[in-house]
Amino acid sequence: MAHVSFSPPYVPPGQVAQQLRDRGYAVLQPRDTADWLGCGLADLQALSSDWADLPPDEFLKDGGRYRRRRHSCFIVEGAAVSQTPHRAHWQPVEYNALHGGMERWFAPMRDATVAAPVWGRLMRSVAALAQAALATRPERWFIEAHQFRIDTVGGIGRPTPEGAHRDGVDLVAVFLVGREGVKGGETRIFEAAGPNGQRFTLSEPWSVMLLDDARMIHETTPIQPEGEGGWRDTLVLTCRRGGFQSEQA
Repeated sequence: MAHVSFSPPYVPPGQVAQQLRDRGYAVLQPRDTADWLGCGLADLQALSSDWADLPPDEFLKDGGRYRRRRHSCFIVEGAAVSQTPHRAHWQPVEYNALHGGMERWFAPMRDATVAAPVWGRLMRSVAALAQAALATRPERWFIEAHQFRIDTVGGIGRPTPEGAHRDGVDLVAVFLVGREGVKGGETRIFEAAGPNGQRFTLSEPWSVMLLDDARMIHETTPIQPEGEGGWRDTLVLTCRRGGFQSEQA
């Protein structure tokens, strides 16, 4: 059976905030991602090599060995970006039925990645978009950054083993960093309180999908190998006002 792939519904960078307000999502192609961030596409591509050396995710409850990741946290207030002391990633079971309710301590991001000037642009741009599209007063934004590599060494890789879900934040940004030797990995988004949805495949490195997490449910279908050593790399940034999700809260 032929593999069918739907093109992403790209919008111009100047329409991102309005698209989020109107429809709950927006998708940018790579050159528009760079324009939105105020950097060169080469600055983003220079980050990509960092994904080749991610440690294994030791918390997969399905027993899989297909996911590698790093995780770090940041706070953005206005133009100021600060990295927090390393902390666990935690979600309630209401948002992650598979891995919720447990502290997951992943390896932190590399200092060189966080020190790159483009990293600060990523943090400020995502926070500014959340502020413009979703807030009514100035907010401090709490950002969790996840570097993911999903591979097909075991035959199949699952970008979202928890299935269709929300993350319990305000804004979700999913950047495709790259993909090689795989098929599948279709993005599916649905209105949380309505009948509408979209399906498309992110295939261009540094294209990005942006979601109003309160309004949209999302998932990515499994990837399968087209050859040896296939993989799909993403950078996921979640932006939340009021603090990080934590068991104590």
